[in-house]
Amino acid sequence: MEYVDGLTFHALKRQANREVISQAAFSVGETLAAIGRFTFPQSGWLGPGAAVRSLLLEEPDPAPRFVDRCLASENAQIRLASELRERISALMWSHRERFLELDSQACLVHGDFGKRNVLLRCEHGRWLVVAVLDWEFAVSYSPLTDIGHFLRYEHTSYPLLEPHFSEGYLQAGGRLPKRWRRLARVLDLVGLCESLTHDDLPDAPVAELLELVRATVENRDAVIR
Repeated sequence: MEYVDGLTFHALKRQANREVISQAAFSVGETLAAIGRFTFPQSGWLGPGAAVRSLLLEEPDPAPRFVDRCLASENAQIRLASELRERISALMWSHRERFLELDSQACLVHGDFGKRNVLLRCEHGRWLVVAVLDWEFAVSYSPLTDIGHFLRYEHTSYPLLEPHFSEGYLQAGGRLPKRWRRLARVLDLVGLCESLTHDDLPDAPVAELLELVRATVENRDAVIR
C-alpha cells in the first residue's frame, strides 16, 4: 500500500475546463492500452499470482449467458420489466458473433474502470494518470470491457471524453474493432445487469442503472439527473 497524490477523474471532471479534461482523457486512453499489454494464456478469473484460475463461465458465449443469469435473478426481475429483460437478452444474443471475437482475447482487464478509480496529477503543465485504484474485480478478457465502463456516461450528441480517450488508446498501441463504440456499450450491459442483482440498492442508483440500461437498448444517450 502506498499513498499517491492526485485527483480522481470524477473530481477533475467536475471542476476542470474542456482542455484539461481532454488531456486527462488522452492519458487515460494511454494507460488503458498499457494495462492491456499484460496478457494471459486464456481468458478467465484471476487468482493469486495474477494467474487465470477458472473460466469466466464453463459454457460458451459467456457474456450473453451471464447477462441472462443476471436477468433471471429475483432482484433483476423486480427492478426490470419483463419486456425490458427480453430486449436486453435479445440485444446481447444479437451481438453473439462479435462477442465470439472477444472471447479469445486474454488481456488484463481492470473490471471496474470508472472515473473514481483513476487518479491524475498535473505534471509539467499536463494532466496525466498517476494511479489506477481498486483491482479486486480484475479478470483476463477483452479491453472493451474497461472501455465500455469508462465511456458509460459519454454522450454522442455532445462528447466530452471522445475522441481524446480513443486517440490516446490507439497511439499507445491499443486496437479497436469496427463499430467499437456500440460493441463496448452493449458489452457494458454485463456490468450494469450484474449491479441490478445486488441487494439493498438505494432508489437513486437503481434509477440511474435502469436509465443506462434503457438507453443502451434504445441506442440513445442516457439522461442522468
